[in-house]
Amino acid sequence: MRGLMGLLQNDSEVTSALKDSRKIIAPASAYPFLLAIKGLQNPLLVITSSSRAAEDLTEELKALHDEVYEFPAWETLPHERLSPRSDTVAKRISTLYSLNNAKSQHIIVAPIRAVIHRFIQSLAKDPLWTIEIGQEIALTSLIEHLSELSYTRTDLVEKRGEFAVRGGIVDIFLPLTAHPIRIDFFGDEVEDISYFDVSDQRTTTAVAGKISVLPCRELLLTSAIQERAGETKDKYPAALEILQKISQGIVVDGMESLIPLLTDDFETIFDRLPKNTEIVFLDEERIKSRTADLIETNAEFLAASWSNAAIGGNAPLPVEQVTYLDWQQLQEEIHGHKLPDFSFNSFGTDLDSDSTFLDFSPIDPMRGNVEALCELMRTGLEAHNSIIFSTTGHGMAERYAGIFRDSDLPVQMVQSLSAIPTKGSIHITQSTLALGFKSDHAQLLFVTERDLSGSKKGTKDGARMPSKRKQAIDPLELRAGDFVVHEQHGIGRYVEL
Repeated sequence: MRGLMGLLQNDSEVTSALKDSRKIIAPASAYPFLLAIKGLQNPLLVITSSSRAAEDLTEELKALHDEVYEFPAWETLPHERLSPRSDTVAKRISTLYSLNNAKSQHIIVAPIRAVIHRFIQSLAKDPLWTIEIGQEIALTSLIEHLSELSYTRTDLVEKRGEFAVRGGIVDIFLPLTAHPIRIDFFGDEVEDISYFDVSDQRTTTAVAGKISVLPCRELLLTSAIQERAGETKDKYPAALEILQKISQGIVVDGMESLIPLLTDDFETIFDRLPKNTEIVFLDEERIKSRTADLIETNAEFLAASWSNAAIGGNAPLPVEQVTYLDWQQLQEEIHGHKLPDFSFNSFGTDLDSDSTFLDFSPIDPMRGNVEALCELMRTGLEAHNSIIFSTTGHGMAERYAGIFRDSDLPVQMVQSLSAIPTKGSIHITQSTLALGFKSDHAQLLFVTERDLSGSKKGTKDGARMPSKRKQAIDPLELRAGDFVVHEQHGIGRYVEL
């Protein structure tokens, strides 16, 4: 291994701690590097205390490791009459499929809320459909399959989880794509696959390679599920309306809350992990506290639902709260699968014999003080450290290179963190890593743009999924005679579509 990761891997203190210690004390900014090194030996399941921490860590690890997956948590509580977002469900299912087919050492990142959540045993076990140009597939078979995966058929595709059919054209908005996809058929052969724009429904760019058709929901309305819903609907008046629709094969919002009534077989993420996987808790005490809070919050919301029902509101659905594992059950699950567990912690005490303190320290906040940054770099050069400065974009990298040169500091631009940093120069690169650290033992100084600016904006904040433009016109809402502005022909009256 080369570059910054190579420097850490060659540090005997780091490699010894990762091999022998069950609890490692280091700043949070060093977690991605330590996890990437540890992930070279065995697959990892990394557990964080929150969903945002899992998202950020996944993005950072992708800059350091080849195979990183996120297993997100539902945004809803298990008993709520709300369904999780289709992209969340699809990402969870995609990760489970990746686990089935993983060939190299991989890292799974999951918040504790996803780890303690039991899911349906059959999830992500059916063959995954893929579509590519030149493939022979019956149009009716594709339509039936999309319906089975809980896609909603509409006249015009606007949201994720929708599909529309017009002659030999099928429009699909897959849960994990930024734009919907248009599939052109010539008979039963897929002739073309292209992205199109939601606002004007025009195709934009061609789709390269295969597309995977992931389900939009974790509860799929199979014949067995429909039959069981029909058998149980009379027993639970509070859930009669939802069970009635499920028995008829109708997808309804909030039906996931009835999963414990409709199936008896559950699994956890641990049941899908390879046998040599290692479990890593990030800040174990915080995760333990978060687990108790989640269970308590779930119980409080359920009690509040009953209180609301007493004054005329909807009664909570009659589901036993068996979906979440408590901390003891979680430990039993890990030990039952004979998976070794470790923890990385930001703080520790010398009284704990299991703790190993690494010679890492965070970068002190500089709050935009460029002179302090230059002085830090100059001190690192005098100490003969390997110095890397990371920014999020090429333009900012060029800007900081100019600042350092103006301060008479030697600068070298490198393409990535894998470049070998030579001592005596500041290496400027681009990465998604948020914060830096320093290690006197490894003679390493890693600083990021965020260490200087103090900005809390994450790398994902600027890459949100595109949404429909507010000023766009829905063609289905137009009536004959309405005034419209055509992109090419100007003002006119709408006649028909």
